Amino acid sequence: MKGRGLSAMVARASEGLGAVARSTTTRRRPRPNPGAVLPRPLRRTFVPSQPAGGSRRAVTVCAISVNEFKTGLTIQIDKAPWRVVEFLHVKPGKGAAFVRTKLKNVITGNTVDKTFRAGEKVDLAQMEKSTKQFTYMDGDQYVFMDMETYEETRLGRDDAWAKFLKEGMEAGVLEWEGKVIGVELPRTVALEITETTAGDKGNTKSGGGDKPATLETGHVVTVPLFVQEGEEVIVDTVTGKYVERAKKK
Repeated sequence: MKGRGLSAMVARASEGLGAVARSTTTRRRPRPNPGAVLPRPLRRTFVPSQPAGGSRRAVTVCAISVNEFKTGLTIQIDKAPWRVVEFLHVKPGKGAAFVRTKLKNVITGNTVDKTFRAGEKVDLAQMEKSTKQFTYMDGDQYVFMDMETYEETRLGRDDAWAKFLKEGMEAGVLEWEGKVIGVELPRTVALEITETTAGDKGNTKSGGGDKPATLETGHVVTVPLFVQEGEEVIVDTVTGKYVERAKKK
């Protein structure tokens, strides 16, 4: 009797140990499928701008389709910033569509003609913009001042923005990789006409005809005949064209 009882106890203990072993068995991870496509990580580019302390700052590079180009857009090609001066979408009868562009190097001022495939992706130039006021000219240098810190920034003339800039006007000063490279103006500005011919008597907004007019910055635009010397007009800083008369203050 004692032998049979002992055997039963041993059997029950063995069953308990087996259950524990089964419950604590670690499941094996499934082997990866050799043909599976793994997701690609987001691409990051380290822009070597130098903030205080000399440490570099990581900036995610944003891409844009050439189908979304617009005049004035700044893109990055071969590690240099280029501004889109002109662009034209072309759909030939045969062959793939493409975008023909004229680009201007923001640093050197050189221009090139470049063609992109329709839908091609390019990187946007990562630039920092700070609002400063154009205060005065020092020789051929344009002096901009941060109105909070009174820090001055100097830039050589670039007709892309200088022909619309007058003293006291605020503008965005652009930096790329720690270097000041340009100025970004509002899309439209109000400027006074300093010289133009007198329009024919009786000309109205509904009448036709136009004439050249010199703005206070020296830039010449074409205006309707009814616009007079001494008036302020709204000018598009991207196209360089007259938009309308400025509203009287």
